[in-house]
Amino acid sequence: MKNVGIVSVGKYVPQRVVTNFDLEKLVETSNAWIVGRTGIHERRIAEKHERSSHMAVHAAREALKNAKLDAHKVELIIVATTTPDSAFPSVGCLVQKALSNKIAAAFDVSAACSGYLYSLTTAKKFIETGMYKNALVIATDKFTTLLDWNDRQTCVLFGDGAGACVLAPVRGKRGILSDFLLAHGEFAPLMMVHAQDREPLSQKDIHVRAPYVTMRGPELFKIAVNSMSDAVAISVERAGLKVEDIDVVVPHQANDRIISAVAKKLRIPKEKFFINIEKYGNMSAAAIAVALYEAVEQKRIKRDSNVALVTFGAGLVSAANVVRW
Repeated sequence: MKNVGIVSVGKYVPQRVVTNFDLEKLVETSNAWIVGRTGIHERRIAEKHERSSHMAVHAAREALKNAKLDAHKVELIIVATTTPDSAFPSVGCLVQKALSNKIAAAFDVSAACSGYLYSLTTAKKFIETGMYKNALVIATDKFTTLLDWNDRQTCVLFGDGAGACVLAPVRGKRGILSDFLLAHGEFAPLMMVHAQDREPLSQKDIHVRAPYVTMRGPELFKIAVNSMSDAVAISVERAGLKVEDIDVVVPHQANDRIISAVAKKLRIPKEKFFINIEKYGNMSAAAIAVALYEAVEQKRIKRDSNVALVTFGAGLVSAANVVRW
């Protein structure tokens, strides 16, 4: 089995910044309420032309540039998204087209906020078996298109963006040391995208409301804390390490209070957690990908750092990886 590692990262976030004070003018909320309960100060919202594929391509190109890998030589493209441009073709295929790549397999993974780590583990396994020499893993979500902007409980939480990485075999004891994936389907109703039923053989002229997210936040909170804590503990054990060996934790950026609770439960100082939720809100699958990029960019993650990546999302699904950088 080959050691497979993350050899480069990339990101893309829209230029449009929407602050909590902007949202005060839209719904009955306040900056103090949002910051106190979530840690979010602002978020990025994509313009109409900035589709999930558009953001994915930008993040992918930066990751390829940083890896010094020709786009034509990418053998596998996996895109984590729950907001594809359309039901099909996949965003993966749209990325392949934009990169003028002719040789890659390409597909999407739908695992909500856990999609990036689900995709990372999937790509790793393909490379370990020797089926592909490298992989481009992208997380992209235009999540604000799923929001009900009259629902102050959800519309303040999310933003748009994309992150990417290149995976390839690495030497020595570096690379992705362990993986953990788990589903909690019994809790599916706690966070869902709702839409009226469509009748494919009916020509009735009925108004169909656009899909929108509903969430039962208080119930999700406890499950998120327990699931993320368990995922870190199990993945660290599988890596042959102890929790105290972890230098940096890059968690899903859903809620600062959740991150604090996870840190407390694992007895890991919160200073070891990389947090950027204040700038972006929850970007779904892209949240942890962008956070990983910025942790590397800010040199919080260095050569030989032991890094725990952990996430939790609708489904419900959780995931974690331990990486020696």
